[in-house]
Amino acid sequence: MSDLDVLDRVTALSTARPPRPRLTPDPLRFKADFDVRPVGMRHNLHEIDLFTTESLRSLSTRYEGHPGDYFVAASAPAPGSEFYSVAHSMSGPVETLDYLDRRPARLLFKRPENHDQRFRSLLDTLFGQIVSMQPHLAGERIVRLESAIFITSAATTTPFHFDPEINFFAQIEGEKTYHVYDPQVLTERELENFYRRNMVNIGQVDLAGRDPAAETVFELRPGLGLHQPQNAPHWVQTGVGRSVSYAFVFETESSRAIGRARSFNHMLRHLGLDPSLPGAAPARDVLKSTAVKFVRPLRSVIKSARHRVSH
Repeated sequence: MSDLDVLDRVTALSTARPPRPRLTPDPLRFKADFDVRPVGMRHNLHEIDLFTTESLRSLSTRYEGHPGDYFVAASAPAPGSEFYSVAHSMSGPVETLDYLDRRPARLLFKRPENHDQRFRSLLDTLFGQIVSMQPHLAGERIVRLESAIFITSAATTTPFHFDPEINFFAQIEGEKTYHVYDPQVLTERELENFYRRNMVNIGQVDLAGRDPAAETVFELRPGLGLHQPQNAPHWVQTGVGRSVSYAFVFETESSRAIGRARSFNHMLRHLGLDPSLPGAAPARDVLKSTAVKFVRPLRSVIKSARHRVSH
């Protein structure tokens, strides 16, 4: 076998091997703005076979019978619509995929890593890359790490809201315009009202009156994405064709603790007090967070006892 034959064989093997998934944000901006301001990034997830039409259809069958693991909703009439005022829970995942090209709909597959081990491998790989770029995360306790797949019709709007988690978002197929604001546009009272409920859910807030200078608009296509800080409000609209996106999110024990401190601040405001903001007095934040850890279980016990007495 000649040297050229060997080279041709090596080249063929290297091109046949599937690419290793990777995220490539700008290193300087990512270091400075991580979890503070949105940052654009590149990725190659659109080149791997997990997101082909056949793969997604196969995945959809695994979600049948698991209604808590997917979410189906119509398009919002406007970016400022209330999130859950839009028709939702309209059909199953397989049926939704079948009509996406005929009427506007948004299909969310939650935690695909629980339904297909390949997505677990993808999630672990990508999160490991983020930790390598933000080494302080290696010393953090991660209390939640999960991913999601968004499959959306053309010209469909997801209304304005925020999420209590750090987000990495990758566009796989189609085009999407992503409007995201710095977290600082939200008031402490808005955040306290959300965190007092101790829920992992979307945060409903009004779009009107937000500072346009705090908005970043990302025109996404396959290979492009963004890092979205925790509590960064946003709204999204797809382009002229079907859109497929992948995201993974996480929370740390320290970010959960800040949420508990905000919950405590909400109680203080109801007592007529003016609490210090999270971060202004770290020692107080620790005390507030610890207090809420004890108050919440006590509330549950009292609520349960009242329920038994009333019945």
